[in-house]
Amino acid sequence: MSLYSKRGVSAQKEEVHKATEKLDQGLFPNAFCKIYPDYLGGDANWVNLMHADGAGTKSILAYLYWKETGDLSVWKGIAQDAIVMNIDDLLCVGIHDNLLFSSTIDRNKRLIPGEVLEAVISGTQEFFDQMKGYGVHIHYLGGETADVGDVVRSMAVNGTMTARWPKNRLVTNDKIQPGDVIVGFASSGQTHYENSYNSGIGSNGLTSARHDALSKFYAEKYPESYDTGLDNEVVYIGQHRMTDLAEVPGFGKIPMGKLVLSATRTYAPLLKVILDEYFEEVHGLVHASGGGQTKCLKYLPGPMTLVKDNLLATPVVFNILQQASKSDWREMYQVFNMGQRLELFCAPASADKMIAVAKSLGMEAQIIGRVEAGDKKKLILTAQDGTIVEY
Repeated sequence: MSLYSKRGVSAQKEEVHKATEKLDQGLFPNAFCKIYPDYLGGDANWVNLMHADGAGTKSILAYLYWKETGDLSVWKGIAQDAIVMNIDDLLCVGIHDNLLFSSTIDRNKRLIPGEVLEAVISGTQEFFDQMKGYGVHIHYLGGETADVGDVVRSMAVNGTMTARWPKNRLVTNDKIQPGDVIVGFASSGQTHYENSYNSGIGSNGLTSARHDALSKFYAEKYPESYDTGLDNEVVYIGQHRMTDLAEVPGFGKIPMGKLVLSATRTYAPLLKVILDEYFEEVHGLVHASGGGQTKCLKYLPGPMTLVKDNLLATPVVFNILQQASKSDWREMYQVFNMGQRLELFCAPASADKMIAVAKSLGMEAQIIGRVEAGDKKKLILTAQDGTIVEY
């Protein structure tokens, strides 16, 4: 059993998928999000979508860093995480404007004061204001803030995003076909719309990241930061403190806490341009979130083989986590995005256009693989050390 499973979480969410397998899959089963008829407007040429997600256990890392340093700004990053985990999923079905957002914040009031709530809520609005400058309009409709200390150990930050969209401007992944290439867009570095280095960690796999990298000091000082029913052998088994410094080439020394708390990068400014200018050339989009580099298998329109043999260089944070956990590369690529959190499928002749848009925003991108004919859905991936793994 993997460390991930021993901690009571699942990268593939098998039980969740089983619980929801009998639900309506929507109009386009291969699309990244469920798409439904226009119940709101009753127009056959439009569709409705509603998506819910959040920052997950990353809020616990923010709690630890805030307690150690007093730095409230990390909570603004958690606000961005909760938003981006929603909007970047919707981007993958083609939606890039006029979205509605409602937040849900559950806190243990005994441990989380009002100033933290203010940081999350103001951070939410600041992110929306920034995206407006890129032509992506997200309307903040408020939400629910609940004091539920009997349920939540520290704080959970989640949100729901809703959109109404023209049916003829959807990306459904049905156009993915053998002969396509896969363009990968970096999750790390510093784009023109980010004010500091982004480690690329995103908002998935943070349970592993936290326990694998951080020391037992946190279990002893902050027992509210983990499930005390877990075996001690999987709780905070690393060597690091949040304030330890790690060398990041080109960016100097960065605290470990800042690396694992890098706010999840949104691809909204990128996909706003691509979907406006090259919509017909986009065959498919996948947000490599839960399930990491294997996420793409779920959205293929039929039996085919994906070959990823030219992945972007692995960012420093993932090497630190791999060394700390001693996880094999197979598990690492299943749990984490490993440096590219967005994948675009297109004809080879279109790839340079997509890459050029990314570079105009200061984002690294390249062809990371291709689609081949096959008799089942399969992924063949070349890890950073040259190991070839199949899923």
